[in-house]
Amino acid sequence: MGRIKGKRAIVTGAGSGIGRASAELFAAEGARVIAADKDQPSAEATAAAIKRAGGEALCVTLDAGSETAVEALVERALLAWGGLDIFYANAGISGGSLPLVAQSVELWQEVLRVNLIGPFLAIKHAAPVMVRQRGGSILCTASVAGLRANAGGSAYAASKAGVISLVQTAANELHATGVRVNAICPGLIKTAMTRPIFEGARARGSEGRIGQLNPLRRHGEAREIAAMALFLASDEASYVNGQAYAVDGGLSSTHPFTRRSR
Repeated sequence: MGRIKGKRAIVTGAGSGIGRASAELFAAEGARVIAADKDQPSAEATAAAIKRAGGEALCVTLDAGSETAVEALVERALLAWGGLDIFYANAGISGGSLPLVAQSVELWQEVLRVNLIGPFLAIKHAAPVMVRQRGGSILCTASVAGLRANAGGSAYAASKAGVISLVQTAANELHATGVRVNAICPGLIKTAMTRPIFEGARARGSEGRIGQLNPLRRHGEAREIAAMALFLASDEASYVNGQAYAVDGGLSSTHPFTRRSR
């Protein structure tokens, strides 16, 4: 307990899944948290859960791809708490599963706006505050889909590959400031975004086979991503910067192959 005690944190996409698990874990470990989400009731529910558990939280309704909204979010942290130590840019959308040739420019623009421009805006507006404080941690949710093909739709994968590059370039641009920028690359995690995958498998009677492609042979849980986020947000990761960590049961550790029967 208390691994980020006294820290001031923002988590976007905090209304459910990875964002909610991270916001609740950050609060449980001593941080004051702004739970931001496009869905106001969901953000309120996360903040309420944190308060019931004895933590301190505020909620904000947010379009993560809007500069006006992200700038106002950072200002809210400054007004409420006088600073900002952690910004977890987690909000994202899947973009669906249409074949590449059937996708529209508008679809790509929206996926990139939320998934890539959103983290850019988080860095743009959080970094100056953290530089003045001489330190801070910015986290972005990328994906194993940004590392290799066949883990997500093309627009989604491209946006997440962009996030990985963004944290690398941002970490270097912020050299000597004490501000760290890192990404987390989840594998298949059970969340609202991946619900269609689980529902489809259930309908086919193959739910037990979900996650079989990774060495752990299971899907992940939101709390397992939150645990990595907590580490990267904390001073325990004080020498970790510009990295993209896969939390995927080992899925991205190998190329496709046929597994021999035991």
